[in-house]
Amino acid sequence: MSRKFAEDKLVVASHNKGKVREISELLAPYGAEVFSSAELDLSEPVEDGDSFIQNAEIKSKSATQESGLVSLADDSGLVVPSLGGIPGIHSARYALNPYTDERDFKYAMGKLNLELGNKDRSAYFSCALSLAWPDGHVETFEGKVHGTLVWPIRGENGFGYDPMFVADGLSKTFGEMEAQAKHAISHRANAFKKLIDACFRL
Repeated sequence: MSRKFAEDKLVVASHNKGKVREISELLAPYGAEVFSSAELDLSEPVEDGDSFIQNAEIKSKSATQESGLVSLADDSGLVVPSLGGIPGIHSARYALNPYTDERDFKYAMGKLNLELGNKDRSAYFSCALSLAWPDGHVETFEGKVHGTLVWPIRGENGFGYDPMFVADGLSKTFGEMEAQAKHAISHRANAFKKLIDACFRL
């Protein structure tokens, strides 16, 4: 039996504004006041896990220990099987532009497109969500959405690799979709459904 979330405050353990915004929108119906790690000036732990689940748990445990509040962490990324699973858990690091030393997803998508060449362009996004309590209890859930990588990129919505990803059965990239439409089918939405059903619904 999963533990129910009964508090009125929740930390989203991320410094990524796009991710915080998306998670906050998904949590809005459940009434908790949401803070980000950046707002609370929490540190960013070393993500040295071997999977999305391990890294999400590292982040949620770190945030709850520092803040004393229940914390929700997301670790997510794009997995391209024909390239051996890259960028995978290193999706953010893969986006580091060596010319500017900054995270640049347009640069990352261009690099990915070059590496793919004529290889199979099937890919999937995976998202692990970890909810941690100050007493050490943790609940973790994973969701995925499968699709294809397209070039050139399309759309300005979303964030990360969204403009080059078309989910199976759709024609628009995640970058072309409105937030509400993406939230209905995304990897994060799939993980959230499991989280909400287990920990937030009465």
